Amino acid sequence: MARSVREQYDENQAAGRLRVPLAAWRWAVGAGLVPAADAGPGLWSRAVVEAADPEQVRAALRGPVGAGWAADRLTEALGVPLPILRPRVTASAVGHLVKTGLLVYLGGGPEFPDVHPDQVAALARRRDLPALLDRHVPLGPDQAAVRLGVRRSDFDQVVRLGWLSPVGSGKPRPRPRGRVRGALAQVLCLPCAAGYWYVLEDQRAPPLPSPPSFLYRTRFPSFWNWR
Repeated sequence: MARSVREQYDENQAAGRLRVPLAAWRWAVGAGLVPAADAGPGLWSRAVVEAADPEQVRAALRGPVGAGWAADRLTEALGVPLPILRPRVTASAVGHLVKTGLLVYLGGGPEFPDVHPDQVAALARRRDLPALLDRHVPLGPDQAAVRLGVRRSDFDQVVRLGWLSPVGSGKPRPRPRGRVRGALAQVLCLPCAAGYWYVLEDQRAPPLPSPPSFLYRTRFPSFWNWR
């Protein structure tokens, strides 16, 4: 009895057909070395798979590297020392950059994915890297406090007042005195003429009441006139 010939391949089957690591196939697709899926979502036709050069696919993969390594390289690209009010890039931020398509997922957990070092280096060289991080990466509560230039307890008060709301939740981390926080704040950062940054939930948000004294200490008074 003749064995049937496979006409469609998913990524695991395609990597197995070429005898290359799965990460190598993923990178070849992301880098354009092989065409995008042409037989359905996540499926490649036999013609595409057989036309791929296994040696080229295998040689194109350097790494992959972990999310922590990538986060360190992107943090260094922001400046040493870091600009004022700019938090470090975290490993979870790399996961958000993968979700938005700025980095190719090569393996590992979706929250802390493995990525290609060359692509990380290219992203680190982009002049709009700070804007990309602001647009695509939610901030954890500690990072949001740094971004605002306030104490963590002051940021918690802003959240309790409803001026910022979480857009998701991350893996909780134990905090002093047994508190656990895991919320992620999605914020919009707007530069003002004085060079400081304001963090808002939404440009369409209703007018806010007079700010508490701790926000005056962060040198944001013109923000309330702007709103």
